[in-house]
Amino acid sequence: MKKKGKESPKEKKPQYSEAGDMKAFIERERDKAKKNRIKNRPIVFMSYVMVLVFLGMFSYIIYFMLTQSELVVANSSNKRQDSFAKFVTRGDIVTNDGVVLATTVVEKGSGNSSDENDSDNSDTNEYRYYPYGPLFAHTVGYNSYGRSGIELSENFDLMRSHVNIWSKVQNDLGDEKNPGDTIVTSLDYDLQQAAANAMGGARGAVVVLEASTGRILTMYSSPSFDPNDIDNVWASVHSEEGSNSTVLLNRATQGLYAPGSTFKVITAMEYIKEHPDYAAYSHICNGTDIFNSVSIRCSNSTVHGELDLAGSLAHSCNTSFAYIGTNEIDMDKLHGMCESLLYNNKLPYAGEYSKSQFQLNGDSDIGEIPQTVIGQGNTLITPLHNALIMQSIANGGMMMKPSLVDRLENADGAVLKNYKPKSYGQVIEPSITRDIIPMLQEVCNSGTASSYMAGKPYTVAGKTGTAEYDNSGNCNSWFVGFTNVDDPDIVVSVVVEDYTSNQISGTSVASQVMDAYYNK
Repeated sequence: MKKKGKESPKEKKPQYSEAGDMKAFIERERDKAKKNRIKNRPIVFMSYVMVLVFLGMFSYIIYFMLTQSELVVANSSNKRQDSFAKFVTRGDIVTNDGVVLATTVVEKGSGNSSDENDSDNSDTNEYRYYPYGPLFAHTVGYNSYGRSGIELSENFDLMRSHVNIWSKVQNDLGDEKNPGDTIVTSLDYDLQQAAANAMGGARGAVVVLEASTGRILTMYSSPSFDPNDIDNVWASVHSEEGSNSTVLLNRATQGLYAPGSTFKVITAMEYIKEHPDYAAYSHICNGTDIFNSVSIRCSNSTVHGELDLAGSLAHSCNTSFAYIGTNEIDMDKLHGMCESLLYNNKLPYAGEYSKSQFQLNGDSDIGEIPQTVIGQGNTLITPLHNALIMQSIANGGMMMKPSLVDRLENADGAVLKNYKPKSYGQVIEPSITRDIIPMLQEVCNSGTASSYMAGKPYTVAGKTGTAEYDNSGNCNSWFVGFTNVDDPDIVVSVVVEDYTSNQISGTSVASQVMDAYYNK
């Protein structure tokens, strides 16, 4: 019997029986769901991020395999290339006219190998042979001790083989290596020999560029070495007695020299840029003068008298250019022009090189100006870089990238790839080059280079330079210029060390190299 006032459990009313209570329940559930979504946002976000990262990595792997993998393998620092030697005999390096500069000699049955990259085949001995020894040593390089020169930069292509399939099958069946591909360089044997002969054993460097393309026809550095004897050369330069030797230094690309009066070309171009009325310039040279408390004298204290800008450049008047530097041009703008010409910057060159240096600017001590604007002071440049600046002038301000390789061929002579000339870009205003070129012609017709350059059957524009390298008056001799002024053929850059002692001038070397080019 039920007691009054109490309900049985079955008779208890539901908690949400009314519409208002149900609405409150739904709102609470929505709030819970909203809070859960907020809590889960980081998890969802990270999930999307991980999916995108995965898709990105997967896409990059596909892109890398299709477009970049060969570039990585081809990198000269990639040791994986050495494994190719087990299957491929290293290819030849030749000049543009077919002269073999480096080849691999394979001797059968010797039972040993002296080449560090040779295979383990005990029945053969492979070694690298350089038919012309020291003549191309710095440019072609050597294939030991980390490699150098073209042997280093083109190592990947030299260790690949693209002979026809039938030849590969025969070689594989006969357990023979496949012959490597051939690097055809832009180098010219006759010009390289002419440069070496003209240097006469003096220290220095010669660079010859094809003006319109940047192809390197000659790159000679002296003193040289015999890459066929690289083991002994290497041991010598790393001995206590040979620790100061620079025989392995490629002076053409790594030798840093004060530019001497060749720098006056840049000073003159900056003056032209800042002074459209440059033709009205006049300076009276008394042989010596003082600028910013620095004494400047012309060569042998020569009194040049009254000169305009063209005459100042033709006769390489130190006092005139010191006056221009201290009174007529802005040092920050000069610094900017130098950097646009790649001082303090990387060169568009694939091989090993030293970066040229120019420090002067508007904040420098004014006492540094007179020496710097005439090419002394702390300014340093390589022969290759000096050639690139002159090449840019010859091309109306357009610098072409220097190159050493013309094409890649397989062992049968079939062309696999041609390397086209590439432009670095406009580095000088065309109007400035048009104004400076006639002045550079006067240097060669009636100025400091006339004793060697005047009266040739071809026209020459250029600039001489004599750069002191110590406090005793010892000098290096420069010449940089180009031939066939109206449609330039070649650019020649020469530096001869210690001109004071050997009396071999850069101008005389350049003259012989130019003649060799036109007498071919």
